[in-house]
Amino acid sequence: MQAGRLAETSEQTNSRSLLSVITTAYNEAGNLPLLYERLLRVMAALSISWEWIVVDDHSADETFAIVADIASRDSRVHAIRFARNFGSHAAITCSLHHARGECAVIMAADLQDPPETVPALLAKWRAGAQVVWAVRARHEGAKVSAVAFARLYYLLMRRFVGLNEMPATGADFFLIDRRVMDAFCEFNESNVSIMALITWMGFRQESITYDKQARLHGRSGWNLQKKLKLVIDSITSFTYLPIRLMSYLGFVVALVGFLYAGVVIANALAGNPAQGWSSLMVVVLVVGGIQMLMMGVLGEYLWRALDESRRRPRYLIEATTNPQADTARGSLHG
Repeated sequence: MQAGRLAETSEQTNSRSLLSVITTAYNEAGNLPLLYERLLRVMAALSISWEWIVVDDHSADETFAIVADIASRDSRVHAIRFARNFGSHAAITCSLHHARGECAVIMAADLQDPPETVPALLAKWRAGAQVVWAVRARHEGAKVSAVAFARLYYLLMRRFVGLNEMPATGADFFLIDRRVMDAFCEFNESNVSIMALITWMGFRQESITYDKQARLHGRSGWNLQKKLKLVIDSITSFTYLPIRLMSYLGFVVALVGFLYAGVVIANALAGNPAQGWSSLMVVVLVVGGIQMLMMGVLGEYLWRALDESRRRPRYLIEATTNPQADTARGSLHG
C-alpha cells in the first residue's frame, strides 16, 4: 500500500507543470484566441512545461465555448465556468485552487498584460523571488479618471492601511511561487483583495516594470461600483483604523459639545441667553450626520463579519473541461 502511495505521489510530481498561467475572463470571446496564440509563441521560446487555466466568470458571450474548444485540441488548457458572476477575485482564487505549477502567473484576458512579459517574471522567480509584481510604468489608452482612482487606491493602501510594500502605481499582473499558492489556499476570506492579501502575506517580493497595453476587443466590466467595493473590502480586511478614528472623532465632538454647553450656560447667567433656531438646527444636523457616518462604517465591518460567518462557498462551478481536477479540489470551494 505504501508503494502505491509513493507511485501516486511520483505520478503527481511528474505531471506537475513548471508554470501555471491563470486568466480570469468575463465576456472575452474576442481576446482569448489571440492571447492563446501569443502564449504559444512565448512558451515555445521558453521550452518549459506549462498549463493555462481560464475561469469564465459566467460570461454572456461564447467565452467558455471558445476556451473549451481550445482545450479539446490542447491538453494544457483547462476551462472552468462559474454558475454565476462571482467577480475576478473569486475567479483568481478558484484558479489558484486548481493550479498544478511550481509557480503561477496571473494575467488578464484582455491583452492589456502582454504575455511577452512572462520570461522576465520567471527570471526573477528563478533568482529567488517568491512573489514578482509586474508594475505598470505606463497604461496605454487609460482614462485620466481611471488612472487617478488607481493612484488614490494604492496611496490609501500604502499610507492609510499600512501595506507599504504594495507597488505605488499598481500591479494586477504578477507571479507567485508554489509555497505562496499553498499558503494562500489556507485562507478562507470572501471579501478581500487578492493583491493586498498576497502583499500582506510577506515572502520574498520583487518587481519588474512593463507597459500596460490598451484593450483590444470588448469593454471592461470593472465599473465604479466594483472599484468602490474593492476599496472598502481592502480597508476593512487589513485595518481597524476607521473604527479608531471614529473613537477620536466622537471624543472631539463630545468635547466641543461640552465646551459649547459651558458657553451657553455662562451667557445665560450673564443675561444673554442663546437665541436662534437656525444655529440649533446646524448643530443637530452636523452631529446627526457624524453619527450616521459612524454607523455606516460600523455597518460595513458588521456586514463583512456576518458574511464570513455564513461560510458560503466563494464560488460555484457550473462546467469544466477537466472534471478530475474539479473533483480533486472540491473541498476547497468554500
